[in-house]
Amino acid sequence: MSANIAELEKRRAGAKMGGGQRRIDAQHAKGKLTARERLEVLLDEDSFEEMDLYVEHDCIDFGMQEQKIPGDGVVTGSGTINGRLVYVFSQDFTVFGGSLSARHAQKICKVMDAALKVGAPVIGLNDSGGARIQEGVASLGGYADVFQKNVLASGVIPQLSLIMGPCAGGAVYSPAMTDFIFMVKDSSYMFVTGPDVVKTVTNEVVTQEELGGAITHSSKTSVSDLALENDIEALLAAREFIDFLPASNRDEVPERPNADPWDRLEPSLDTIIPPSANQPYDMHEVIRKTLDEGEFFEIQPLHAGNILCGFGRIEGKTVGIVANQPMVLAGVLDINASKKAARFVRFCDAFNIPIITFVDVPGFLPGTDQEHNGIIKHGAKLLFAYGEATVPKITVITRKAYGGAYDVMASKHLRGDLNYAWPTAEIAVMGAKGAVEIIFRGLDADGIAAKTKEYEDRFANPFVAASRGYIDEVIYPQSTRKRIALGLRKLRNKNLENPWKKHDNIPL
Repeated sequence: MSANIAELEKRRAGAKMGGGQRRIDAQHAKGKLTARERLEVLLDEDSFEEMDLYVEHDCIDFGMQEQKIPGDGVVTGSGTINGRLVYVFSQDFTVFGGSLSARHAQKICKVMDAALKVGAPVIGLNDSGGARIQEGVASLGGYADVFQKNVLASGVIPQLSLIMGPCAGGAVYSPAMTDFIFMVKDSSYMFVTGPDVVKTVTNEVVTQEELGGAITHSSKTSVSDLALENDIEALLAAREFIDFLPASNRDEVPERPNADPWDRLEPSLDTIIPPSANQPYDMHEVIRKTLDEGEFFEIQPLHAGNILCGFGRIEGKTVGIVANQPMVLAGVLDINASKKAARFVRFCDAFNIPIITFVDVPGFLPGTDQEHNGIIKHGAKLLFAYGEATVPKITVITRKAYGGAYDVMASKHLRGDLNYAWPTAEIAVMGAKGAVEIIFRGLDADGIAAKTKEYEDRFANPFVAASRGYIDEVIYPQSTRKRIALGLRKLRNKNLENPWKKHDNIPL
């Protein structure tokens, strides 16, 4: 028996060395952790249970039968984060450059099947040179198998991708279909075709970082949700982030005990709106003063800053926050803001996370650039997302809510459950001056000024909308947290179903 135990220990030790000490040292020299070291940081201590430690590829071409390493370039299994079950796979760059073979893909699919079966999140740590060329179409088939699992898991279990090294070619499409992507600055990149191919085809000279680095994807393209400084920071952010999410679409949002009183008043909010309508204020302050202990986990902070999206808690339970940001483009809705918020709203709805919307929006951004790039269809995505959402929806209009943007931002007409307004709210088709210039064409400057004042007195307040029932209550700003907390209590057992359909046809 002892000989068998010794053999087991020997095989385990060999498998855990991956590609060997030299390659582990090379990984460290790049400032990167190994696949197993990453799992030690991500998961609770001693919670990782590995699957398929001894799996090897079965390729016999190009001398590959002589090169077999147990695990075949990916570490898979399950563990816990703050005591909650998650399934994980961590690609091992020290083994064949983390390249994906048929067996490697099979391991990832097996983990995803297990997660779907029990209802637990999947976290993928990507660090791979792409498809294993020696296997040809078998490795491409492996990618497609993983893609199919991503599609089936979408909206059923949360899927989080951490890009911690190269991710190129077909490899990018699996993370792209997951719910959230975190990248590491200066050591991770994502692109369909690399700089060399780009130069050959288009004569453009571009670096890997410029083409598909963490900053590019978290600011310009919105492919990535966060750009973190290093492996450790990314893994700790993932630990914090996963705490906000339910285990599956069948589970309630997680609850964390906290000492922040649900009925805490914030008198500073009574004076946060500046006296001039053209003066901005930071919506972050409103959000943080409303949420438990001021904790707000923002998603895509570097992209489309005119709208804020992220997670927080009220009475210890997760809520999703969407808010116009007057500090950036006056909080206007444009193509990027619409797409960013629409995807976030749809995620919250898929996983039964209540949505809190703070509104201060002067309208949609005008201009040929926006129109020619499809603001109509992209703006409709946000409209569609709010309209189809059946989770509790609470809206607070802090200042401007003009035009179609009023409708889009979780208005009563899109089945908003509780729609509140601060006394500073202005709900109208457009700003007073623009409206007067259309209604009273030909008036001189003095006449325009007088009519503008008249229009403002009539419409630049929340009471006209409230008189029609479009606003449930005009509330004191300082009581915002209390009113939201009470509203969420009322809506806890909300039951609303959309008509049966195979699936909807959102304007993509």
